[in-house]
Formats: sequence, structure tokens, C-alpha cells
Amino acid sequence: MIFNKPNKFYAAFLLTVFLIVGSIPMAAFAPDEGMYTPDQISQLPLKKRGLKIPFSALYDPSAPSISDAIMRVNISTGGFGTGEFVSPDGLILTNHHVGFDALVAASTKDSDLATKGFTASSRSSELPAKGYTLMITKRVEDVTGKVSEGTASLSGEARAEKMEANRKALESAEQAKAGDSTVRVQELNDGLYYYLYETAMIKDVRVVYAPPRNIGFFGGDPDNFEWTRHTGDFTFLRAYVSPGGEFAEYSKDNVPYKPKKFLTISLEGLSDGDFVMVMGYPGGTTRYRESGSVAYSQDVNYPFIAQYVRAWSDALSLISEEEPEKAIPLQAEIFSLNNAVKVYEGNVVAMKRANIVMERRNLEAQIASWIKADTARTSKYGDLFGEFDKIGDAYYKNAARDRAISIFPSTSTTKAFALAYSAIGAVADGKQLGENAEEKQKATDRINATYEDYDPILEREMIKFFLRKISELPEGQKFAPAETLFGGRTNKERREAEAKFAANVAQSFDKPEKILGIYGTPKDKLRQEYPDIVSLALELRDARSAYGGRTNAFNNEISRLRLLYEEALAEFKGKTLYPDANGTLRFSYGNVKGYSPREAVTYSPFTSLRGVIEKDSGIEPFDVPQKLKELQTAGDFGVYGSGGTVPVNFLSTNDIIGGNSGSPVLNGKGEQVGIVFDGNYEGLGNDIFFSNDYGRTISVDIRYVLFLTERFGSAGWIMKEMSIKKPKGKK
Repeated sequence: MIFNKPNKFYAAFLLTVFLIVGSIPMAAFAPDEGMYTPDQISQLPLKKRGLKIPFSALYDPSAPSISDAIMRVNISTGGFGTGEFVSPDGLILTNHHVGFDALVAASTKDSDLATKGFTASSRSSELPAKGYTLMITKRVEDVTGKVSEGTASLSGEARAEKMEANRKALESAEQAKAGDSTVRVQELNDGLYYYLYETAMIKDVRVVYAPPRNIGFFGGDPDNFEWTRHTGDFTFLRAYVSPGGEFAEYSKDNVPYKPKKFLTISLEGLSDGDFVMVMGYPGGTTRYRESGSVAYSQDVNYPFIAQYVRAWSDALSLISEEEPEKAIPLQAEIFSLNNAVKVYEGNVVAMKRANIVMERRNLEAQIASWIKADTARTSKYGDLFGEFDKIGDAYYKNAARDRAISIFPSTSTTKAFALAYSAIGAVADGKQLGENAEEKQKATDRINATYEDYDPILEREMIKFFLRKISELPEGQKFAPAETLFGGRTNKERREAEAKFAANVAQSFDKPEKILGIYGTPKDKLRQEYPDIVSLALELRDARSAYGGRTNAFNNEISRLRLLYEEALAEFKGKTLYPDANGTLRFSYGNVKGYSPREAVTYSPFTSLRGVIEKDSGIEPFDVPQKLKELQTAGDFGVYGSGGTVPVNFLSTNDIIGGNSGSPVLNGKGEQVGIVFDGNYEGLGNDIFFSNDYGRTISVDIRYVLFLTERFGSAGWIMKEMSIKKPKGKK
């Protein structure tokens, strides 16, 4: 699944960058590479590829266009996807996995909506989607020139300060004119671009129809990111506003939102090679990173994240087994974590298969030679890659150790130790919980709130994970305090000592009162009571502080070099760089196309309901609902059938990433023919690079969406408000 969960993952703009890249025509990288900003759409070769409508029909800041039908679906528990209006009454189509948290939140012990799905019988019975909001983009504008105004004669810190002042002044002036909209001016690509975004937020979102889990997540983790896929990953939501049209919180008196634009649905279907477009909110890419950063991602960061998230998921699964009453509330989080494991493991596999580190180094060598061949370029860029190597070699020297201790303890997974860590540090510094009664109360409230979802099993298992990872650090990167506490033992003995430490933390600080009790306790007394915990906490604090200082220094230096690199790359290639994705509205284009994942294997781009039933084992996640099997046997497909079955999923070459989940797939006429829900395993690593040979978008055919809604879910009333174009000869 390509749902974007937040990943906890710089610099003055040079006027010359804008002048250089702004004068270079837009050109493709790989044939279908790029997640383009709306203002770049008119520069793309879409007419040659198969676009049948004017560019303005896709994006027009002065009139309703398809971009007005696309929104970002935000979830308060973290992450976002994409949705699209498909009716004049605020009906929205998005993914099942994007709407999944709403089903979990509304579930009870006796009614597991996440498993059985939900069907509203009418608008009055639509289900509030707790914690969901919708962000609609009203305007996108490249304001690089405005932000850089008056900086031609400045350099260094003075230029940065002037640009930041310009950015804030522009944002403030535009916000004053925006009414209930929000205006922000964002830096893209290390300062290569600045864009203004004017957005509005809808606060009342409701679930209209969601299929059961054995349709919406058919195939589960085994099929996740894999082709072939047979998943009905969709959900219908609806947006509501106050009777006066204001963006208001939930109220029974609210009315459906009237969008400026909604999509037309086409049932004509697709053929191999057809032109298709995607518009949505991809989360984040770093396509222009230097080779040192790419190597760090491949060899250190991604493997660590995959292991960390897997341990987290395993701990939650253990909780579900030992405390079954928590299984339903935890299933959404476990689902998301398992998805992330596959992403990060797949990233490493894809990067190594593509030899992307060496490819990036070879490109840098070519650019370095190109720079040296011209005096003006040498004066401008200097020893760019020598500087990259110098600061990178120093910063990444202890990368494995730094990565492990940077989030240990973690406020997400080791909450008790994180709170104790902070409290012990405060005592060491002679600080109290707060300087006055009000501050103390706020701090107390925060600590109490942290324990509302505290689980000692998660605490224990994740501390064990961190200690194990620290024990596995390579020679030269060992963390001395951990070696003092746990070293000098056999592997089994060390695991037992680490487990004892983890259990001690979980037991010693299982209540907020125990954290509050640390404050005001003399340091020596704390050492006597919790000798190992205090020792490790203080040593971790020193190490993390030193790492933080090195990171700040590295970022201050690397941001300038990255901006120069992107400028040099644009000049070297003679083309404008498309901006990295950053969770804002983007556009990509491609064609329906299969691929060859390995020698002697070729994948065609379509699957069908017949294939769904071929996978049926009767056991989750391949348990096909009986009614669905009966519909196939009876040939009861309505207008949605083709070739004796119903089309289910298809592949295309569109460039997407997490956050695009739920994005509409459009044909050359701008009609919706599918909905994005995944990428393929071989195409992972696409936050850093795009592979035209392997990268594929996996989408649900719109005919399967409507077939399931009408024939399986008996929710045909929803479709009466939609604009649906049927093929000739079908009624």
C-alpha cells in the first residue's frame, strides 16, 4: 500500500539558479518520470502521448478544473492519502486503506467494521470519520522570483535572511487576502524553488460505503506491493459543511459540500498501452541526493527502519495475542507498520538491483569533469564533490551507532524510558518539573496523557530491540556504556541481561506517578535506586546531544552543497528539474503497461474477478466472500463485465509514491478509469530514483469499484448521484 505515514526524515536560494533553470525547456528524465507541479502541466508532451482535452481542463487557477476535484485526506493519527470528488454532493472516492482508521475508530468489540465493512443506507446514516479532514488546494503558484527579489547583490547569511524575510512577508500579505483559507510559502529542492499554496480544510468527513476487509485488503501482506493483485481497495466518503457553507466541525445539521468540480466516471475500460494520468498528493522524494546520502539510505537507514518497524509490529501482535481485547484497536497500526516494513526492505533490494549508488557516483564524476572543463563553471561550483566527500566521510563515520541511539529511547515505542530519560536528565541539571505551578501542571498533564495508551509489553520488547541493535554495532562503533552494562557475556547471557533491564524499566516506570517521583529526588539517591537505568540514560543523553550537534553542523554545510548540486545538474543535463514531492498537489502521466520482474517472466497489466477466485483458499487473507463467488458463477456483472468476468486491477507506468493512495487514474479525456492503491515491489526505492523498466502503479479498475458497490454491497443508491459514462450498447 502506498498510504503515506509520516516519516521522521535546507538553504538560501541563489538567483542565478532561477535564471539558469528558468530559461531551460522542460524535458523528460526517464520517459514517464516526474511528479510535476500543476503549473508545469502545460509544458509536458501530453498531447503527443494521448491527451484529448485542453491543458486548462486539468489545471486552471482562474476557473474550475480537474485539480479542484482532488483533495488530500488527512488523518489525525498520522499519515494522509488522496481522494477525489465524484458527485456534485461532496461524494468522495479514496482507498479502503486510507479510510481504514475511520472504520477501526468506529468499531466495537461486538461490531468490527474494519473486518465486515460499512454500508450507509442513506445520507442520514453515514458514519462520522473521526479524526479525518480534507485539504483542498485552491491555488498553486511558483513564487521563486518574488522570494528572491532584492537578493542579487547579497550572499551567504545576508541572502538567506533577506529571502526568509521576503517569504514571510509574502505569506503574510497573501494570508490577509485568503479569508478562511490557509496560505503557506514552501521551500522545495533545498531552495531551488519556492511555491505558494492556498488551501482550505473540510472538517466534517463521513464514511458512505466501505467493502469488507477480505475485499478491500484481499491478499493482505503476502500480496502487498506484489503483482498480480486482486484487491478492491476503495472506500466512499462524503464531505460536509455548515448550512451556510462554512468549513465546520461535525454537526447533524451540516449539509453535503458542493465542490467546484467533480470527476466523470468512464466505464469504457482500458487496453494495453493506453495513455493515463494521475493527480494526487505524493508524500516525499529525495531524487537529487548526493551519492553519500544514497549509500547511507541503502546501507544504514533503510535496513534499520525496516528492523525497527518490524520489531514494533511484532510487539503489537504479541499484545494482541496476550490481551485479545486490544486486537481490534491495534489492527490499523499493525497493518500500517507491516506495510512500512515491506517498503523499506524493498527499497534496499531495488537500490542494490539498480546499482543506484554506483550510478550516482558515475554521474557525479561526469559532472565533476564537466565543471573542471570550464573556468566559469569551476569558479561557480568549485570542488563540489570533494566538499561532499569531506563532510560526508566525517558525518557518516559512526552512522550505524548514530542511527540506533538517535531514537533510543523513543517517545513512540519506549514511552516510559523516554519520560524517565528526560526526568533523570533534568535532575542531573538541577531542574524541576516546572519553574512555577502552571508549568508544573502542564508538564504533569503531558506525562499523564502519555500513559493513556502506555503498554508495558511494547516498552519491554522495544527496549530489548534497541539493546540488541546496539550490541550488534560493528567494531569501531561500539557504544561503550552498553558494553559496560551488558558486555563480556555470551550471546545468550547478554540477551538475558538486556531482557532483565527492559523488564526493569517497564516495571519501575509503569505509572505516571513514578516518573513524577523522579523530579526533586537527589541525583545520588536516583543512582542508588536505579543504577543501571540512570547510568544508561545519562550516557545516552550525552551521545544524543553530541550527535545532534554534528547533525546540525552537517545540515548547515550540506544544504548549500545540495543546492549547488541541483543547479549544476540542471545545467549539465540542460533541463528543468521537476521538484521533489512534498505532500502537495502533483501530476504524473504514463501508459498501461506490464513488465518483466526477472528473466523468463513477463507480467501482463490486467487482472480480473476470475483471478480473485483462483486465489481463494477460504483462509485470510485469501478468503473470498461467498456472494462474490456466486456473482462470478452467475455472470451477474451488469454493465461492468468484460470477457466473462469483471476487470479488477491494472498496471501503469505513472510515477507515484506514498500519499498517492486514492489518487484518480484518468484517461486522455480526463475521465476517471481507476484509483491508485499501490506500487510494485520491484519499483520500490522510488523516493530516491525512478525506474522506467520496473516502476509500476497498481490501480483498481473503476468498473470493479462500481460493480462491488452495486452488485455486492447493495449500495447502488450512491451511484445515482455520480456522472457515469457507459460504453455504447450497455444500459
